Amino acid sequence: MVVWFGLIAVVSMGCRSEFEQVRLSGNSQLKLEKALEYYERKEFTKAQTLFEQILSQYRGRPESEEIFFKYAYTFYYLRQYTLSAHYFQNFATTFSYSEYKEEAEFLSAYSNYNMSPIFRLDQQPTVAAIQGFQEFVNAYPTSDRVPECNKLLNEMRAKLEEKAFSNGQMYLDQKKYQAAIQVFENMLLEFPESDRSEVVQYMILESAYHYALNSIFERRQERYNLAMSKYRDFVKKYPSSQHRPDADELYAKSREELKSLIK
Repeated sequence: MVVWFGLIAVVSMGCRSEFEQVRLSGNSQLKLEKALEYYERKEFTKAQTLFEQILSQYRGRPESEEIFFKYAYTFYYLRQYTLSAHYFQNFATTFSYSEYKEEAEFLSAYSNYNMSPIFRLDQQPTVAAIQGFQEFVNAYPTSDRVPECNKLLNEMRAKLEEKAFSNGQMYLDQKKYQAAIQVFENMLLEFPESDRSEVVQYMILESAYHYALNSIFERRQERYNLAMSKYRDFVKKYPSSQHRPDADELYAKSREELKSLIK
């Protein structure tokens, strides 16, 4: 009976794949060798599993830098960008004098960029990528990667601008005029060179007028004054705007309503 069970165990071991035999072994050197081999063969899931098993065992040893760096890369190649962003940044912090530090910091930001969704969705990855690329440019101003960083920064800022404009338009369409004013004004502060500045300034005036028109009686005087102030801001900056006739009409209506309220 003992011989029979021993035979089953031997047969079972023989049926296991090479990877499973390495994974279940207690030989950390063999695991490192095979992890590197799998990595070079682009079998990143297998390499990741073995790297993960030996990370703590090689901590503080010369091999740890390569292990940690390639471990981070396995997440990147497998498109597990949340984890690759984390592990590349962790690598840059842990191995602050590594020759791979610059690459790791760039890839941490680029991993967040790869998670950046369409403008209508939550933009937390976009914000994280912008922060990462900006910090990279500041830290490595002469790097060959700076032009790409600047290109990606412009792309992502345009996405955030598009989202801000879309949100303001949504609040205006939903007749949430106070929120529309706030979003549009924040947009102008954050993107002062926006190509949409003129139309946004007009939409602030439009929102302010409707905000006053739909206010309770006690607040109308104050809010018509606000609308007239927004008109003055608009015509001062864009006196020849194509929206000037509509702006003049909103101003005239605000003034008449205000006169009526004062009487």
